[in-house]
Amino acid sequence: MSWGGPGFVLAIIAISTIGWVLTTAIRARHGYPLENEWRGTTSRQDPDADRKITLLTQENDRLTGQISRLEERIAVLERIATDPAERTRREIDALRDAD
Repeated sequence: MSWGGPGFVLAIIAISTIGWVLTTAIRARHGYPLENEWRGTTSRQDPDADRKITLLTQENDRLTGQISRLEERIAVLERIATDPAERTRREIDALRDAD
């Protein structure tokens, strides 16, 4: 194999080009700013980005609250399932008598 031949040089150029294309595609897919040789960096311009972030934050807060409530309910169910039957019966009777 000739290290200085035109095939080797073309292979290096091809490998470099393919690497650049793959890197750019991965960066674009994941929202990283893309480098532009003539004008610095570019980024995606989404006019609704702030609105989307606000909506996602609100949904995240709502889901976090819902998870907290479900965890509390699961804790009560676990306590009922693991408590002795006699104590559970007394607590249920006490709740009935309170009404």
